[in-house]
This record gives sequence, C-alpha cells and structure tokens, in this order.
Amino acid sequence: MISRILPLALAAMIASAAQAQQPASRSLTVEEAVQIGLDNSKMLRQSASKVLYADARSSEVNASALPKVSATGAYTHLSDVPAFAFALPPAAVAFGFPPSLVLAPTIVDNYNFRVGIQDPLFAGFRIDASKEIAARNVDASSQDYNKDRSDLIFNIKTAYWALFRARELKKLADDNVAQITAHLNDVKNLEDQGMATTNDMLAAEVQLSNGQLGQVDANNNAQIALVALDNTLGIPLATDIVIASPVAESPRQFASLDTLVVQGLDARPEIRGMDARVKAGEAGVTAAKAGWWPQIYLTGNYYYSNPNQRFQPASILWRDSWDVGVSVTLDVWNWGTTLHQTDQAQAQLEQTKEAFGQTQDAVTLDITQAYLTLKQARERVAVARQAVARAEENHRVTTQRYREGLVLNSEMIDAQYSLTSAKTTYTQALVDFELAQARLAKSIGE
Repeated sequence: MISRILPLALAAMIASAAQAQQPASRSLTVEEAVQIGLDNSKMLRQSASKVLYADARSSEVNASALPKVSATGAYTHLSDVPAFAFALPPAAVAFGFPPSLVLAPTIVDNYNFRVGIQDPLFAGFRIDASKEIAARNVDASSQDYNKDRSDLIFNIKTAYWALFRARELKKLADDNVAQITAHLNDVKNLEDQGMATTNDMLAAEVQLSNGQLGQVDANNNAQIALVALDNTLGIPLATDIVIASPVAESPRQFASLDTLVVQGLDARPEIRGMDARVKAGEAGVTAAKAGWWPQIYLTGNYYYSNPNQRFQPASILWRDSWDVGVSVTLDVWNWGTTLHQTDQAQAQLEQTKEAFGQTQDAVTLDITQAYLTLKQARERVAVARQAVARAEENHRVTTQRYREGLVLNSEMIDAQYSLTSAKTTYTQALVDFELAQARLAKSIGE
C-alpha cells in the first residue's frame, strides 16, 4: 500500500513545485489594465502629493487673513535692590512715624501672562492677492495631475496593444514556420519523385531558416513587450498577461478637425493649468504693488500679572489690565524695492503668457497630427484587409498549382512570403488604428 502511495505523493509534490515556479498569469482587458496601472503608479501618487501640498499651502495663506491670537507666560527673578523710599523728618518720627516711607517696594519675583490679538485690517491688497495665487496654484497642480493621469492611461494602452501586436506577430511567425515546414516536406516528396531539384530543396531550407530567425525575433519581442507592460502596470515583471480585449475594427466617429481643436483647447489639462498660472501671475503683480499702500493692523492685549506695572505703587498681587490699538505702517522710502518687485512680477507674468500661447500652439498641432494619423490608420486597415484576402487566395492557388507541377518553387516561396507580409501589415495596421483613436481622444482632453 505504501509502495503505491509514495510515488503518487512524490509526483504530486513535483507537480506542485513546478506549478509554483510558473509565473502568475492574469487575463486583463484594456480597461482593467488601465485601472491597475493607475492604482499602482508611483508617479501618479507623487503628482497627487503635489496637489495636497498646494492645497495645504492655500489653506495656510487663507489663515493669514484671519486674526491671530497668541498667549505668553513669563517668570522673571530680579536682583535685590533698595526699595524706593524717602526719610521722614525727625518731628514726624517723634510723633511715632517710621524713619522712612517706602513708595515702591522691591519685588524680586515677577509673573506675567498675556493674551494678544492682531487683525490685519488692510495690507495693500497683498492678502487677497496671495489667496488668489495659492488658489490658482491648486488649480494648476490639479491640472498637472490630470495631465499625468492622461499620459499614464495612454502609455498603458500603448503597452497593452504593443503586447497584443507582438503576440500576434509571434503567431504569424509560428504559422509561417509551420507552413514553410509543410512546403519543405512537399518539396522532399517531389524530389523523391524526380519532380523537384536539389536547388529547390536548398531554396526551401533557406526559407525555413529565415522563418526560424523571424520566429526567434518574434518570441523575444513578445517577451520584451510583456515585461514593458508589467512595468507600466507596476506589477511583478514575471506576471504573464493574457490579452482579453480584441482590437475593434469599427471606427469611433469623431467630429470635424476644427471642432476637435476647439474642444481640445478648452478641455486639455495643459491649457487649463497654464490659464491658472496666468491668473496667478496677475495676482502676483497685485501682491508686488502692495508696498505702495499702508499696512493697517488692529491689536489688542490682555494682561494678568503679579505685580502689574499699571498699578502703582507696585504690590505682590495678581491684577489684570488690557489695551487696544491700531498700527499703521507705510514705507516712505525703500530705494525702489516695491518698483523692482513689481517689474519682476510683471516680467514673470509676460513669460507665463508667452508659455500659454506656446502651449495652445502645441495642443493645436497635436490634435491636428492625431486627427490626420487616425485618418491614415483607418485607410491602412481597409487596404491591408484587402491585401490579406488577395494574398490568401494567391497562396491557395499557387499551392494547388505547385502540387500539380504547374508553377516553380520560387513562385511558391514568393506566395508564402507575400501572405506572411500581408498578415503582418494587417496586424500592424489594426494596432496602429487602435492607438490612433486613443491618441486623438487624449489630444482633445478626454
């Protein structure tokens, strides 16, 4: 009994170990791949942290416009000095008065507690401008995040369809080798019958060697494409991915080029981000001009001290007091500092406006190129589909006629090459069409 169980258990252990060594496999649609990539992206999390930083900075600036309340407590031990007193005349002493009268006793232990409030009434529009700058920076950071997210989605789709293309080309290479091998067997049979020459055999063998070289390259390209997709998704590089989304040959309908340009100039995150930066630059000019205006603050303090210096003569007692005031500060002369700061802010604003214009031009060019690329890709798919149909028919007829001895071996080789080339071109055209649609959708801000 044991002799039967032991081999079975050993075989199960070996099978389990072999299965554990195999890479994990996942079947993913392109939508699932995009979601995994977004969830695992370190770059996207870094971009999100920048948005959080900008938002926290905006909250800090908004807080600067609110009244500030501070509390201070202090203890001071003073050196002992003679008390402030004056001597009484002898006549007063004769009537029972002390020799001297103390007006201010020496108090060496001093305790002080203060609560103060400061409220900016007017800061030359600097506070409002700073709040505007911070809010626009939040908008710009958010649009930067949207751009990074859009770029990542496109990169994931590109890597996904690159793997699809590489595996389809691998299948074509495998089929090509199989067909060449079958043809080589036909040549051998014809040679045995005296109907094919040694040169025909050599030509078929050379064709098989070339096909096998292409097969090696296709296998390697498929592995590289898989590793690239795993890396883009942020998953272990040994993960095997099964492509679950088919390439859709039915084209998506887009609007006219002019309409797409208008849509892209309104929706692209780069455009919105630059618009926010221009508005932040305008607020920066306003903030720089604040030096021309007075700075007005309302202040107030509450004191609880022992001794309280407001009360005379000083005594060892806890007493409270308060004060309220308005302070006004105006730079009468600062050697043109405010003017120089304003010039700097204005120059930065002009740079930002020029960069905004360049971004608009770049977006317009990107949409136009993507639109024309999609048009070309759609036409290439139609032409490539017809080429495959013709190549398949040519291969079928040539194969039949070759077996009947009506065509040369070189014609058979040419037919096989034409079929493989047509199928390869068709696969490339399908993937290019899919990516062209994704690129145009990205270029208009979707």
